[in-house]
Amino acid sequence: MRLKSLLIALSLCTAATAAIAAEPVGVRKISVVIQDYPRPLAVTVWYPSKGDGQVDKPNYDRIFDTGSAAVNATIREGRFPLVLLSHGSGSRAEGMGWIATELAKAGYIVAGPNHPGTTSGDSTPAATPKIWERTQDISVLIDALATDARWQTSIDQKRIGILGFSLGGSTAMELAGAKGDLSAYTRYCDENLGMMDCTWFAGGRGYAGGEQVEVAPLKLADIDRARFEQQNGDARITSVIAVDPGLATTFQKASLEGIDVPVTLINLGSPGQVPMAVLSDQLAKDIPGASYLQVADADHYSFLPVCKPGASDFLKSVGETDPICEETKRPRADIHAELGRLIVEAFGRTLQAGN
Repeated sequence: MRLKSLLIALSLCTAATAAIAAEPVGVRKISVVIQDYPRPLAVTVWYPSKGDGQVDKPNYDRIFDTGSAAVNATIREGRFPLVLLSHGSGSRAEGMGWIATELAKAGYIVAGPNHPGTTSGDSTPAATPKIWERTQDISVLIDALATDARWQTSIDQKRIGILGFSLGGSTAMELAGAKGDLSAYTRYCDENLGMMDCTWFAGGRGYAGGEQVEVAPLKLADIDRARFEQQNGDARITSVIAVDPGLATTFQKASLEGIDVPVTLINLGSPGQVPMAVLSDQLAKDIPGASYLQVADADHYSFLPVCKPGASDFLKSVGETDPICEETKRPRADIHAELGRLIVEAFGRTLQAGN
């Protein structure tokens, strides 16, 4: 479940810079660099604004339409719940800008890091299963925002949620307390060689410095079992939404039964059409009080930004094989409208209640 090419990396990068001050949402790029943490994080923050800010250069993105936000606008007074974003494998936080903007409009501060090793143009099979690195990225980001004078007075640290998509959904699940089962994951790929994550592990290619590179195929049995199966929960997170979470069939059941925060699981696709890799109905049954939702006539790529006219043909012309811009029976904008409503409503029940 990936975005593969440098083209996509460049396309998503433009999403944050193509800002127009037409909505009361601000956007700001920050970096999180901590001496004792080896992974510098590039982070995008969206937030309720006073409607000021600056108009940036026009959007030359050839693939995706991007949301409207004002660069470096003044944050509105008040304390707001914080929602962390965790993007999918081979994507970027900026690619979740469409839903981040909707959440900011609804009164949330939204922050998403680009996870090193699983980001567009910087992605390898060996880094992909290292969920423990991604969960630590999120925990470090919470630490940084809580002590940053630009944000600490605006964030309600008792109301923190996470929204994850695909591999980011796995990250969100582990931050809630789920633990992986390496043996189950190995069996899953042995029995489902055609699934996207399994073909990625076996494909012998990756991306570094924005270019495709040859790498050794990854054997799941070689993953550090102790780390893969460790506890990565962060008690500060009090609400979780996972959309098409990866590893959906390979979490330890006992760990799911111990999750004690509200969890909403969303699958993209009609009944019987959701790939096994991300099918989450059983997860919802195993997690106490979890909610399960499906978005009909959608697919995994429906979570990506809306594509511009002609983008699909352009992608094919440059050798992109993933159906990044293929429409389902429903326009992607219509799917986004439903998804946005479901996500805002779910966080409204769990992070805004009583406020």
